[in-house]
Amino acid sequence: MLSTESLAQIDKEIAKYPLDQRQSAVMSALRIAQVEKGWLSNEVMDFVAHYLGMQPIAVYEVATFYNMYNTQPVGKHKLCVCTNLPCKLMGADRIADRLKQKLGIEFGETTEDKAFTLVEGECMGACGDAPLLLVNNHRMESFLDDAKVDALLEELKKK
Repeated sequence: MLSTESLAQIDKEIAKYPLDQRQSAVMSALRIAQVEKGWLSNEVMDFVAHYLGMQPIAVYEVATFYNMYNTQPVGKHKLCVCTNLPCKLMGADRIADRLKQKLGIEFGETTEDKAFTLVEGECMGACGDAPLLLVNNHRMESFLDDAKVDALLEELKKK
């Protein structure tokens, strides 16, 4: 179900915990699986559960609790806009509206060409850099304004 490279990465994460605590690597294992597969289908989550010796429901609980995990297919570039209070006060709603207008989608939707998915996110722990967003859960863009949003979209369209 997962490549030998992904399994080797998961094994490195498992090795960080006591032998009887394999399940402690569940968040890392889900992240690794998602990088390989693009999203976490039930089959992938079941595989991770089996690999870690967990009940599938326990893996589903983790995957559905955190917004960094995609339990449905997403576009090539997932843009997660923080809309918590500090970001709102610094213009997150304006940034979200700009993204919606430029992409032609609402929160929770993916562009027709499958290039972008726009989601609303919870606090990302960088309130001093507001407003901000995460690109594919790995790249944070801070101090956003219209020009930065436009430049980011142009950059990502080329990838």
